[in-house]
Amino acid sequence: MIYLCGVLFLWFILHTLYTTYDGLNNNIGTADVAVVLGNKVELDGKPSKRLQGRLDRALELYRNGYAKYVLVSGGTGIEGFNEAVVMKNYLAENGIPDDHVLVDQEGYNSYMTALNTKAIMSEMDLKSVTIVSQFYHITRTKLAFRKVGIDKVYTAHADYFELRDFYSLFREFFAYYKYLLVY
Repeated sequence: MIYLCGVLFLWFILHTLYTTYDGLNNNIGTADVAVVLGNKVELDGKPSKRLQGRLDRALELYRNGYAKYVLVSGGTGIEGFNEAVVMKNYLAENGIPDDHVLVDQEGYNSYMTALNTKAIMSEMDLKSVTIVSQFYHITRTKLAFRKVGIDKVYTAHADYFELRDFYSLFREFFAYYKYLLVY
């Protein structure tokens, strides 16, 4: 039993190290669309610092010619705001034209975002994406996108870090295997 616990703990450590490495090493290439995964909106209707970090990374990719479009994906949080709408407004305020921002208001989790992105990409004949999220979220999101049939996937993490990332990294271990086995 002790041996099994040791093996499982080692597996957890190695997986967590890989997730960190994978998430912190951006794989930036020219993509049709940068997909920004939603996150908390503050009570005043503004993006949280974490979400703003994702949006700022997408702005950087768009401005530097690494994405033709930006797709914002999110649902309505407990604060009462639809994340995707708030994100679109933030991007518009920062100079991205309306017709270059695609909106998925039904991206309630990473898998739904992947499914909805695939549908939008098929409709518009787009072939490649750059996933934009926190570093700990990149590995699982890549898995979701590949499971729905999006093969050309680049990544870029937000340059925003907080103490909560340790909890999120722990949680990602379990979420990754849920996505691997369930979806």
